[in-house]
Amino acid sequence: MDMQEKDLCLAQVQDKIEMSKRKNKIESTDFLDMYQISLVKRYLKENNITNYELYGGYEEAERKILVVYPEGIEEYVLKKSYNELTKIVRVELPEEDKGKFTHRNYLGGIVKLGLKREKVGDIIVSPIGADIIVVKEFAEILAKEITSLTRFQNAKISIVPIGKIRKQEIRVEDVNIIIPSFRLDRIVSDLAKTSRSKAVNIIEQNRIFINGQNETKVSKSIKENDIITIRGKGRFIIRETKGTTRSGRYIVRVEKYV
Repeated sequence: MDMQEKDLCLAQVQDKIEMSKRKNKIESTDFLDMYQISLVKRYLKENNITNYELYGGYEEAERKILVVYPEGIEEYVLKKSYNELTKIVRVELPEEDKGKFTHRNYLGGIVKLGLKREKVGDIIVSPIGADIIVVKEFAEILAKEITSLTRFQNAKISIVPIGKIRKQEIRVEDVNIIIPSFRLDRIVSDLAKTSRSKAVNIIEQNRIFINGQNETKVSKSIKENDIITIRGKGRFIIRETKGTTRSGRYIVRVEKYV
């Protein structure tokens, strides 16, 4: 994201804040990615703005909308608004297609249709289909357009309340990495299976998040139980140091989300 895109993102956030105050009502943005969320949270903190929530449909969501609200609003009213701001476009596959499609297939279809990515949140995929989280006004558009894709023309498409989301079972696998130090660039190099110089590029491209916060410092020290997300590569939990090699490198157990 370049400086112009950052400024535009924050200008839109400020506009929602001002509209919420002026109209004394709840306002929300489109979906923000992890980098935008990190950027926006920093902006809100710097400006002492606390009347907001970040909501993505479920606790572990990566993409979220910013919901800003006026002073004195009741919590139940705020939570009720989530159903009015977001919906699920549910894709239920016919028997012959079950287990056939991945997250890439669903997202690729949306991109192929020329639909706006910011209107779409997380896509929760299972063998029987997918729950695609969207902003409310986009639900009918996506539900109609997705059937024009050959891969989904025999699927059952429906729009359901966000509260009925089918949460994805979180599955992880253990992997061991061998690193000379706990510097971020060293760990990213091993997790992404790339050279150290390319790992540095990935970090500088704002693609690294530690416990949900964007991190661009290559020498950042990583600790046990830190959650590292590498956009385009996956999410990992640094679990424990199992020992060292003869050359003094650390053997570290990592849980990789699969």
